[in-house]
Amino acid sequence: GSIDSTIRCWDCRSRRPDPVQVLDEAKDGVSSVKVSDHEILSGSVDGRIRRYDLRAGQLYSDYIGSPITSVCFSKDGQCALAASLDSTLRLLDKETGELLGEYTGHRSTAYRLDCVLTEQDTHVGSASEDGHVYFWDLVEGSLALSLVVGRGVVQSLSFHPTLPCLLTATEGHVQLWREETFQPDGDTA
Repeated sequence: GSIDSTIRCWDCRSRRPDPVQVLDEAKDGVSSVKVSDHEILSGSVDGRIRRYDLRAGQLYSDYIGSPITSVCFSKDGQCALAASLDSTLRLLDKETGELLGEYTGHRSTAYRLDCVLTEQDTHVGSASEDGHVYFWDLVEGSLALSLVVGRGVVQSLSFHPTLPCLLTATEGHVQLWREETFQPDGDTA
């Protein structure tokens, strides 16, 4: 995804420098791209979430209104989560575009901030400009955790795909977070 409003796809097995496909439907910069086995999910500054179904050759677009900073798929593949510059996360049904939940309380007005779903799709999370990471209960929408990460903007976060572990990046530091009781499989120490 690029500030030039395109998504470019390359064949990694080829040595060709030219993309095999250019997706140019966005009307402003593409701020976030996630890829599954057969879909490309993108968020754009034009306020739209676009989902390209590569198997069916279809484009699905949902209008949020506020510039999108980050998008991600739910682990079950049924939903899309989008963060935007109006300090709101929105959970959408991937197929219908129906709004399933809105999550607020963090601050996102000027920076490109990540959003995540936990490894079991039980909580949605967002970086914030106030130095915190916020997690909400996916179903209830209630704030479950406000984690103090630093004093500045939390630029990036990533949740482990199968374990309850979180990576955050702020003020030039990357931190790994996990519950005190966390024991990875096979760890006997």
